[in-house]
Parts: sequence; C-alpha cells; structure tokens
Amino acid sequence: MNNIKRYAGIIWMLMGPVAIYYLIKTALAEIAKKPVIDTKIQWSVFVIVFIPIAIGLMIFGYYALKGEYDHLPKSSAEIED
Repeated sequence: MNNIKRYAGIIWMLMGPVAIYYLIKTALAEIAKKPVIDTKIQWSVFVIVFIPIAIGLMIFGYYALKGEYDHLPKSSAEIED
C-alpha cells in the first residue's frame, strides 16, 4: 500500500503543472473567443483561485513520494507532536 501511495505522489506532482497549463490555455482561448470584461474577470478569478490549489496538489504529492503518509494513526493516542 505504501508503494501505491508513493506512485500516486508522482502522479499528483505531475498533475499540478499539467492542470495549470490546461487551465491557462482554456482561459486564453475563452477570452479570445469573447473578449468582454465579464469573461476576463471570470477567467482571471478561476486562474487565481486554482493555481494555489494546484500548488497544494504538488506539495501533497511531494510528501506522499517522500513517505510522510506511510504510517497513519489509527487513534488520537498515536498522534505525536
């Protein structure tokens, strides 16, 4: 199971930049199709909100690849600071 988590970490790390690329590509295409201020604002908000989410996805993948999620606590008594 730990190997699956690590392979999934690689996938998550790759999904972040790919998602950002397609988001920006789609935003530019939609703005070019209908260049009104409403469309520009809408897609700017989408891009601004989604980029930190994609960066978080890459960070999550990095920690999964590093093995930080190999042992997950089963109860609150196992949690260490």
